[in-house]
Amino acid sequence: MEFFFPEDNLVRATPEETKIASLSAQPYPDGRRLRVNIEVTPFQKRPFIEINLNNANGDEAASANIVEPMSWRLEFTLHIRGEIENPYTLHARLYYPDGPSAEPLSISFDANATEDNRETNLD
Repeated sequence: MEFFFPEDNLVRATPEETKIASLSAQPYPDGRRLRVNIEVTPFQKRPFIEINLNNANGDEAASANIVEPMSWRLEFTLHIRGEIENPYTLHARLYYPDGPSAEPLSISFDANATEDNRETNLD
């Protein structure tokens, strides 16, 4: 299992070099949930990741905080609160409580567009 046995030959980034490598969001067919995939550069020290989903009015529709993930590949589901107000913007920020913080990444999408998979790759 890669989760518990990562490759030994990976170069792991210092906290200053650790960043989000890719961010993608895919709405579920019901339009009320969102599959989020985040890939982080392999790290020496586990970071924190803050995720916020805002609707067209700028109101928060969902949020999540990931504390010291074990893996650099993350997949999770956000549940959208309130009425559907497209377009949505997903913000992800990687940081260390006692150290550096990376610039947040953002992607926009419509919650009803199930075939539309938004992705930001930063390689």
